[in-house]
Amino acid sequence: MAESKASAEDGANRAANIFDVARLAGVSHQTVSRVINDLPNVRPATRARVEQAIAQLRYSPSPAARALVTRRTRTIGLVTPGVSDYGPTSIAMHFNFAARAARYSVDTVSALDPEPAAIRGVVEGLLRQRVDAIVLIVVDAGVLEVVRGLDLSIPLVAATSSPRRSPLIVSIDQYRGARSAVRHLAELGHSRILHLAGPTRAPDALERIRGWREELSERRLQIVEPAHGDWTAKSGYDVGRALAIEPGSAIFVANDHMAIGLMSALRERGLRVPEDVSVVGFDDVPEAGYLFPALTTVRQDFDTLGELIMQKVLLAVEEPDSVTEDTPIPTHLIVRQSTAPPRE
Repeated sequence: MAESKASAEDGANRAANIFDVARLAGVSHQTVSRVINDLPNVRPATRARVEQAIAQLRYSPSPAARALVTRRTRTIGLVTPGVSDYGPTSIAMHFNFAARAARYSVDTVSALDPEPAAIRGVVEGLLRQRVDAIVLIVVDAGVLEVVRGLDLSIPLVAATSSPRRSPLIVSIDQYRGARSAVRHLAELGHSRILHLAGPTRAPDALERIRGWREELSERRLQIVEPAHGDWTAKSGYDVGRALAIEPGSAIFVANDHMAIGLMSALRERGLRVPEDVSVVGFDDVPEAGYLFPALTTVRQDFDTLGELIMQKVLLAVEEPDSVTEDTPIPTHLIVRQSTAPPRE
């Protein structure tokens, strides 16, 4: 009770913000945001507690945010890459689900040219359409630098992997996901763990390389420079036909589709998975559990990512000065039959 009273007194001495309300009500700032916007999936008792805290602290969104609210279109611009890759497609789908639940519509623009200059043009086009915010799914490491140079009048939230943290960046932890894959192979007894990486400019691929390399380095295992594919099964197949592989090796592949192509090439070369070569993928695509052998892989939580992006958009619109960095969403290693200890 004393703590609640202190919180109320603090709120009386200065303009309360959304985090003050959250502390007093004992909920997250995302829950406060949902109550303010009259969104579903908030328990009646929780809603009442938040409303009581709002009244007690005399909280109202910042004047700048209120000015924005009065001209809202309840439309968010979503910039997606012009590709059908599983990761970006899944992010876009789950973000659309979250936006719909928040009673927002989404204007999706596919950028056929992934180059940073082309993305800039797409973003500028959405600004002219008076969307309330823009969500950008980044597949080229240079895109964020170009976007940072724009004079934006609305929030822009980026879904991307980067060792550089930012309040308006939302991500899944590719780095630790990669380390968990390599750790699994090392703990099985593999000492030669190769890597088939994604495109050299893809942020997810770069973070997975970083995780693979640092896990090997800490274990003092040999590091062979990674091969690169383009996320497709064909590129995995092509690398699998040419890659120098010794029996007893293991391969960490940067996504499941390349792993599927790789395993096909290994079979053609007379190498068995996992008896001769262990393989780990990344993504946990729906087909992964039905391959022969079923693929060990790293699962990404795209459902949670979509919700987090939407929560970040709402907070950025209502309390732009209160947006804070989020911890990347953890991944989960799914162990199946494509990995085993190396043969003696």
